[in-house]
Amino acid sequence: MKKLLPILFLIVGLGAGAGAGVFLGPTGAKGDKAETAETENKKDDKGKSEAKAKPEKAKDEIPTGSEYVKLPKQFVIPIVTKDHISALATVSLSLETVEGSTDAVYSKEPKLRDMFLQVLFDHANMGGFDGAFTRPDNLAPLRKALNDVARNELGDIVKDVLIVDIARQDT
Repeated sequence: MKKLLPILFLIVGLGAGAGAGVFLGPTGAKGDKAETAETENKKDDKGKSEAKAKPEKAKDEIPTGSEYVKLPKQFVIPIVTKDHISALATVSLSLETVEGSTDAVYSKEPKLRDMFLQVLFDHANMGGFDGAFTRPDNLAPLRKALNDVARNELGDIVKDVLIVDIARQDT
């Protein structure tokens, strides 16, 4: 009996896990889609659909919500003093954009990265990563320059450029 007990627990556990997986599984399976289609196609006595129709967006309408697009790689900026690299700064950026513009941002990512790197190199060459480089008055010109570059490239879909992470490592 003691030898059968672990096997019995194993079978009960597998059955409970499978049952929970079926019951709590993700929506959108074939059965769910068929049920949704049947519900949407049901008509009441007057011939109108029971499911409420979603209003369609006008094609010219610009969405008002925000979407955040994280640029996948960090920017690494060498800090040069007296003709040698004295430190490296790493910066992670995200863009706050209007909804639905993720594809537009990613399609221009190489150009954006190049332009952002140029701004970051200029900031480093002006001493922007020296001393207390995270003070708001030191980061304000960098934020403005990054925003200007993003808006010049992508237009009004960019609301803001966010500095998500910034660090400096002395060599």
